[in-house]
Amino acid sequence: MCKKKVVVTGGAGFIGSHLVDRLLKDANDVIVLDDFSNGRMENLSPHLDNNGLEIKNVDVSNFQEIKDYFTDVSWVFHLAALADIVPSIQNPLKYHKANVDGTASVLEASRKAGVERFVYAASSSCYGIPDIYPTPENADIRPMYPYALTKYIGEQYTLHWGKVYGLPAVSLRLFNVYGPRARTSGTYGAVFGVFLAQKLAGKPFTIVGDGNQTRDFTFVTDVVEAFILAAKSKLRNEIFNVGSGNHYSVNKLVELLGGDVVHIPKRPGEPDCTFADISKITKKLGWKTKISFEEGVKIMFDNIDYWKNAPVWDKESIGEANKDWFKYLSK
Repeated sequence: MCKKKVVVTGGAGFIGSHLVDRLLKDANDVIVLDDFSNGRMENLSPHLDNNGLEIKNVDVSNFQEIKDYFTDVSWVFHLAALADIVPSIQNPLKYHKANVDGTASVLEASRKAGVERFVYAASSSCYGIPDIYPTPENADIRPMYPYALTKYIGEQYTLHWGKVYGLPAVSLRLFNVYGPRARTSGTYGAVFGVFLAQKLAGKPFTIVGDGNQTRDFTFVTDVVEAFILAAKSKLRNEIFNVGSGNHYSVNKLVELLGGDVVHIPKRPGEPDCTFADISKITKKLGWKTKISFEEGVKIMFDNIDYWKNAPVWDKESIGEANKDWFKYLSK
């Protein structure tokens, strides 16, 4: 691959930092734009002496502050966003600013700079509780909370910039991404971060409902490969699901990790299953996963020390954190 100058927004975050790993490994020059509200400098620490990496502490929603970083850039990967359900319910305007205004700002900076490719990190949460499994890209859109809505609006902005301005854009709807550096913060955050912190602390795993709900757990390096293939392709204004091609129960995850469990109430608005139809990305981009669920869980366990300073949740603290979830989504 010929050397590229690349912008990665949210490049200090979980998925973004793995994407930076890959881009630098391929000898590209990378500019990370991150305000470190979620990202961690630790995630980029292996590359801090790499002359091919620039790190800018900026808010991507500030167009005037970021526009000059896009000069002569070939690829833009837009991953900067606020995640988590409950905080989005509590602070919808904050999420709109980050996920909608931020996306519009990055799109406009990319358009004015004439970038070759724009790849947007969308969310499978846009499907809400689907009628069809595996869920195809043309399934009904049913965002259940502001995070899901703002990520979907960001996707619509991306496709609109492609249609009106000719920006060569692709959107990837990510399903349940996991791997080393998975988020540890947030209001009862991602399941892997929660479970691994509990494992380290010798606490029981907090299982929502009966644990039979399944998730399309997709390993982060496989997701990174999807981003790279999307950037290399000539496709425009396309949406692709990015999933594992299977789905796995939370009980299966607990079985692989090993430990005691405690059950907490099932939460309204959450699907019993997430399962991506990946036939489109397989056919059009030739993408396929390489890391099995069992192998991925082992990699996570081998890197468990990453979560040693993560918050350790229990039944009571989760109940307190999720009060607004039940208050607004139980209707």
